[in-house]
Amino acid sequence: MADRVTFFVGENGTGKSTLLEAIAIAAGIRGLGSEHPELDTTLAPQRALASHLRLTWSARSSRGFFLRAEDFFGYLRRQARDDARIRRERAELGLDAPPPDRTDDWRSGEHPDESAAVEFIGRYDSRSHGESFLDVFGQRTRSKGLYLLDEPEAPLSPQRQLSLIRLLADAVDQGAQFIIATHSPILLSFPGAKILSFDSAPVTEVAYADLEHVALTRAFLNAPELYLQRLLAKGDE
Repeated sequence: MADRVTFFVGENGTGKSTLLEAIAIAAGIRGLGSEHPELDTTLAPQRALASHLRLTWSARSSRGFFLRAEDFFGYLRRQARDDARIRRERAELGLDAPPPDRTDDWRSGEHPDESAAVEFIGRYDSRSHGESFLDVFGQRTRSKGLYLLDEPEAPLSPQRQLSLIRLLADAVDQGAQFIIATHSPILLSFPGAKILSFDSAPVTEVAYADLEHVALTRAFLNAPELYLQRLLAKGDE
């Protein structure tokens, strides 16, 4: 599994997500969010950075995706709109019964697929966001693809993060490669992963045991009352 999983770690604002997004653009990796990285208007600086990147490949693959945690919910809603569109088109071809009349949506300026999506979003929201995330991840991950994930732990409980590690291991066994920006000590423990710290310049490879994220989490869990006492005492001053 060595070198199949690379983590970017560091405090917010250190550039790890920016570089991850630039790699996605330079590699032409499609997004699972509401916009493709090349079309997302919020990623103009990342596109400028991507123009200066030179990527090398041991084996180029068109498989893979780029996913920011905050885009996942937009992805589910886009899937619901696609479901509504497919039902409408099948009805227009006479393959299915027509959907409910939504002429009022036309008068309001809203496309019927947009309002009809409400009927389909339930199948995605009926489970927890963590379960939905893992389902989508498992279904969309294929062998020999490149997958770029930005803080995938956001919708996941600690138990679900362990489940994600299992999915990562299964995908790596099939030849997939991952670059992941994360704050999670759980995900960072993935066996054999390369960990790059953005907390100082230049970016440096660090061992899991030497990570400040890990040391702080371990110290806090060993004596939470001491940390809280100091923190709250400072707040009372």
